[in-house]
Amino acid sequence: MRLSTSELAEIVGGELVGPDVIVTGAEFDSRQCRVGDLFLALVAERDGHDFAAAAAAGGAVAMLGQHDPVSSGLTLVRVRDTEHALRRWARHARAQLADRGVPVVGVTGSVGKTSTKDLIAAAVGAGRRVHVNPGSFNNELGVPLTLVRTPADAEVVVCEMGARGIGHIRDLAELVQPTIGVVTAVAEAHSSEFGSIEAIEQAKGELVEALPTHGTAVLNGDDTRVARMAGRTEATTVTVSADGADDASLRATGIELDDDLRAHFALHHDGVTRSVRLGVAGRHMVANALLALAVARAIGVDLDAAADALAGGALSRWRMEVVRRGDGLLVINDAYNANPTSMRAALDTLVRADAVRRVAVVGVMGELGPEGPGEHRAIAAESTAQDIEVIAVAAPAYGEAARHVDDVDEALDLLTGLGAGDAVLVKASRSAGLERLAEQLLGGSSLPA
Repeated sequence: MRLSTSELAEIVGGELVGPDVIVTGAEFDSRQCRVGDLFLALVAERDGHDFAAAAAAGGAVAMLGQHDPVSSGLTLVRVRDTEHALRRWARHARAQLADRGVPVVGVTGSVGKTSTKDLIAAAVGAGRRVHVNPGSFNNELGVPLTLVRTPADAEVVVCEMGARGIGHIRDLAELVQPTIGVVTAVAEAHSSEFGSIEAIEQAKGELVEALPTHGTAVLNGDDTRVARMAGRTEATTVTVSADGADDASLRATGIELDDDLRAHFALHHDGVTRSVRLGVAGRHMVANALLALAVARAIGVDLDAAADALAGGALSRWRMEVVRRGDGLLVINDAYNANPTSMRAALDTLVRADAVRRVAVVGVMGELGPEGPGEHRAIAAESTAQDIEVIAVAAPAYGEAARHVDDVDEALDLLTGLGAGDAVLVKASRSAGLERLAEQLLGGSSLPA
């Protein structure tokens, strides 16, 4: 992005206070501000205006805010409500994409949406310049920020879209106006907020309802709840199947994992079969890869080039990172988030590791509601039945099948002695902060697996 603060003031209906300057980026975290950035002073639990000076110290040259903080030194685009102004800016950015005919891809689902978004970026990137949201910028702030940050030369935009209740996806889709909608899965995640899996299905399907008739819905055909979303849209529907279903537009057969747990499989589409090798770990990534390839095909990217690109595809941080320590220990760092479905998928990957000793260091799976304690116990019992040692960090809900410790340091003590021939999975909801354990376990001696 590159625009003047006077242009921005006109776009958002604000008032320019101070000299007109050019901004080349936008940030709402003052710690991330760099030279040329616009600082978004949002008012939430903390008042962003209080951090304007820190943003300026980082290199910001202007701010979008509701008042002029003392001694910030920043040009101000003054508005009545910063978040509302950001949405107005996002609508303007989306209109510019429409004028250029740029496809916009929305991605949602209970699990796998960030990984799928990353794989879409790799597959589509084989033939188009792609702009995607960083990490999990998938909420009412991250999505509009993704749109306003879109480079002028972007040929495809991919927006991950999260939800914590019915209506959230619909609201985000009003901004994104997706031409392609991808739904990965409907599963028990954030159950405490949705109340039921039926409500989760209703919420995720809001994405396909938002598609235009000339759009494309890309659905995981192996998930019954996702597959029947085809009835909620008049857009073209494309299904994929990692289980090899004959009626899927793209399907996989012969899935195998290599020594570093990366999948390879036969891809079938349009009467053609070819081999695909992924650069990411886990059998469950095959479904995400098929969704990515379906998007690439819908956009017109050569499918062979897209499939080849997946061999070098990388995921966002702390998602199925497979690293081999200098002494041979295999570490699977999937510590960014966890729910029962993603936990079982990660444990399945651990089981498939060629290892003598397999250990799962787990933390709490958050926002599961009344079913939470039972889900935790089930995960621990299923793991021990597969000869996986379970170490639960500050998560008593895993019950008697797990070995319990209070913190990361105690868990690390129990992992002393692991090395060549052993494998460790680290997984929990983000609030547990178990990525620190994986980083300490690897130390400075890590090598790519």
